[in-house]
Amino acid sequence: MRFVDTNVLLYAVSKDPREQDKIERASEILAARDLALSVQVLQEFYVQATRESRSDPLNHEQAAKLVESFIRFPVAEITTDVMLAAVSTRRRFQISYWDAAILEAARSIGCDLVLSEDLSDGQDYAGVRVENPFRVD
Repeated sequence: MRFVDTNVLLYAVSKDPREQDKIERASEILAARDLALSVQVLQEFYVQATRESRSDPLNHEQAAKLVESFIRFPVAEITTDVMLAAVSTRRRFQISYWDAAILEAARSIGCDLVLSEDLSDGQDYAGVRVENPFRVD
């Protein structure tokens, strides 16, 4: 299973013509069945997608409906164990707590690959590897 970070969900709903390649790639990713995400990803998606300063904000109903649709994938819960593991990972790898929480949520649900453009592409974080699905070679 591959773990999807928030930016994949946000590109999938973007209407910015400058992001067309990323929009298409995000849609391809979300058409797959081997994906998982976390409560944190769903929370971040809702907040960022409805942010008024966004060029194409969603209204509450649109964002809520999308969150409900994303629950078709397995969702890692926020637990004390995940939180404590994230604190340790943050310190070990010198990354933000929120990025560490993504990695640990992925680990908790059995994913060894995180699709994200926010972490170092190709980096292995103690058995969880990051791949930037939007990287242009």
